[in-house]
Amino acid sequence: MSRSVALHECRLAKLSSAAQCATVNVPEDRSKPDGRTLALFVAILPANTLSPDADPLFMLPGGPGQSAQAAVPVAVALAGVRRTRDIVLIDPRGTGKSAPLKCAALAPRDLFDELIDVDLAATAAQRCLAELRELRAPDDVDVSRYITPEIVADVDAVRAALGYQRINLWGGSYGTRVAQEFARRYPSRVRSMVLDGVAPPAMRTTLDVWPAREAALADVLAVCAGNADCKRAYPDLNATLEEIKTTLGASRRVRVADPRTGALREVSLGFDSVVAALHGLVYAPELASLIPPLLGRAQAGDFAPLLAAAMPLTSDLEQTMNLPLYFAVTCAEDAPRVTARDSSRLLATLRAPSLAARNLAACDGWPRPSLPADFYEPLNSAVPTLILSGGLDPATPPANGELVAKSLSNSRHVIAAGYGHIVSPQACAPRLIETFIDTAGFATLPQSCLDYLAASKRPPTFSSLLEASVLSRKFAR
Repeated sequence: MSRSVALHECRLAKLSSAAQCATVNVPEDRSKPDGRTLALFVAILPANTLSPDADPLFMLPGGPGQSAQAAVPVAVALAGVRRTRDIVLIDPRGTGKSAPLKCAALAPRDLFDELIDVDLAATAAQRCLAELRELRAPDDVDVSRYITPEIVADVDAVRAALGYQRINLWGGSYGTRVAQEFARRYPSRVRSMVLDGVAPPAMRTTLDVWPAREAALADVLAVCAGNADCKRAYPDLNATLEEIKTTLGASRRVRVADPRTGALREVSLGFDSVVAALHGLVYAPELASLIPPLLGRAQAGDFAPLLAAAMPLTSDLEQTMNLPLYFAVTCAEDAPRVTARDSSRLLATLRAPSLAARNLAACDGWPRPSLPADFYEPLNSAVPTLILSGGLDPATPPANGELVAKSLSNSRHVIAAGYGHIVSPQACAPRLIETFIDTAGFATLPQSCLDYLAASKRPPTFSSLLEASVLSRKFAR
């Protein structure tokens, strides 16, 4: 196949070398080929050889709603893949530079406000939908077309436009759903797959992440209870959380130092915001190890350290995430399968049930287009597939990987016991992935790396913020 689009040199944030970029035009609604078109942004990180292998690595970001920018750090870590193969990044329709969905109601806000007002995105989703529906030509967006099947078809359109016959796929988190659906629809075009932080086709993102996050937080608190120094400093962190809940309630005016400036601000802070910050921290085990002293400070009325620890995570999402696309996908694909009984049963088990309830209610009124009959079915495939799971992953735990592996006859599931969400850039995992993609098989996977990941442990739990500061400075030298 020949390439049908022109490439030009471009620069991507967090990438030191130049990339080659292009746009690929696709119909917004494939049942209306003469209707509105979308220009998809595509970036190629060229192979570092004059004779690259014919099958590149396509990287599919998570979210849903993340742009290709979120996958750049992983692409950088996979430098070994670029020795012989191109790496292709795509902004999915509706995010990044690919006709991003825009509405004032969900426009980026000040990071500090984002942290303390966690329910705004949920309530703003309804206003955003109204804004999108009021758009007129040429921006009359059909929100129902911003769903996984269309994103999958877009990936194949990019493949064809760039002149590739077969491709390798890397999917992270929601990107694993896209990868599995691509392999289902276009099996002959997939040479191998890497699924990192697996979302099974039947996963209900809007519901299933909440108990997984709760379990991860409970695990952190249990680790502290099992550590003599931590337990001495914080005898009962569950009781600490209950005390914070009683103190704050739904909302209370408190004075908090802005983590960026140190300036004191009087804000309305609720227990839901505390839980949301904690849920963010458990995605990264290094940050989760700070939770005991952060809760100790919050119990004493100082919430600034907790908000400061959570702010970098909010910043990363702000830069790579399109919230309207998140709602367009999850409200179309996940929310319709959540019954009132499901939600009431779940809410009864959560520390902050109103936090989950508002997010579930955010999908009211969003389009629910028809999906392929087998969309939620397990993928049955013999495509060589390397499955990676973080043992401490609070969103897509190892049980997800085990479930998906059952119907993938040529797969191997590797659990990195001491790591969290997205294992690929960690420790020796890039070497594991490079070896797998090189042969599209498991025979030469480095055993030392497999052993290391299996035996890896969570970072030590800190009994004070001073201890954390001292150790971080020690390792920085």
